[in-house]
Parts: sequence; structure tokens; C-alpha cells
Amino acid sequence: MSLTEQTLPTGTWDLDPVHSKASFAVKHAGLSTFRGHFTEVSARLADGVLTGGAKVASVEVPVDQLKGHLQGPDFFDAERHPEITFKATEVAQDGERLQVKGELTMRGVTQPIDAIGTIAGPAQYFDGKDRIAIELETTVDRTAYGINWNAPIPSGGNALADEVTITVELQLVRAEA
Repeated sequence: MSLTEQTLPTGTWDLDPVHSKASFAVKHAGLSTFRGHFTEVSARLADGVLTGGAKVASVEVPVDQLKGHLQGPDFFDAERHPEITFKATEVAQDGERLQVKGELTMRGVTQPIDAIGTIAGPAQYFDGKDRIAIELETTVDRTAYGINWNAPIPSGGNALADEVTITVELQLVRAEA
């Protein structure tokens, strides 16, 4: 099934933060997948352009000490680069399937990405407002953004893989005119 150039729903759609999430996953020690997410996420769909971001200081992981390390200069460098941002440059849609090309900026470095996912809706919610849901996933090389920290492990290999999977689950509400 090939995707065709289409535009996303018209109008302006704002993020419902309660029903949205941005997360990441990276292979740890070559054995398992380590996951984290951001609690402060923004997104908007306006005039067919999807934009969004995440506050680096809102990163959540299972260990507080690690949270501080991720916010430091070895990883996201929250003090100098407080936000990760995204802006779509092209959207191809076939029914519920989406392919979104855009620019991801992290640590002051902007790289093109290609995300695959779905779109659902619009559907009217209990409050009478229309909503859509967009779920996207992409894999990036963290070193392309200057996130180079790693440590060799005794059995060989490194503590972290370079490939990181980013997933966003967005629920957007049609803005009132």
C-alpha cells in the first residue's frame, strides 16, 4: 500500500496533555530496552503543519540519579538546551497510516527524521469537542545530536546503543474559533 500526499485535518488542533505522551527507548548493555518519557509535552496542528516539543527538565526515568545525569551535559544538557522540538515538513497519509517527515532539534542540533504511525478521528468527545489522535515512531542516532556518552561493559560492547526509538502519542482537540 503506497502512501499518498494529503493534508492533515484542517483548522487548529491543540494538545490534550492528559492523553498525550512522548517517550524514548534505547538498548541497554546489549540486553534489554531502557525506557523513559517526558511529562511536559507540547504539540499543535495548525494549517496542516504539525509541531511539538518536550521540556528536557521533565524527563522521567525509574532512578532519580539517572534523571539528573540525563539532564546534564553528557546527555540532553537541559541548562543550555531546555527543549526538544519537532516541525513536520511533509505528511503522507493513506487512511489511518501516516508518514511524517520533519526536523527534530535536540541539544541545538537539527536533523531530518522520518516517522511512521497512525491518525484516528476526528471523533466527538463527552465535552462536545472534536479530537484526533496521532501516534508516531522514529529511530534516531543519538550521536548525530551530540549525545555521545557511553561506557564499555566488561563482557564487551557499550552500556548504551546509539539507536534510540522515539514514540509520541498525541491526542489533539479542535481549537475553538
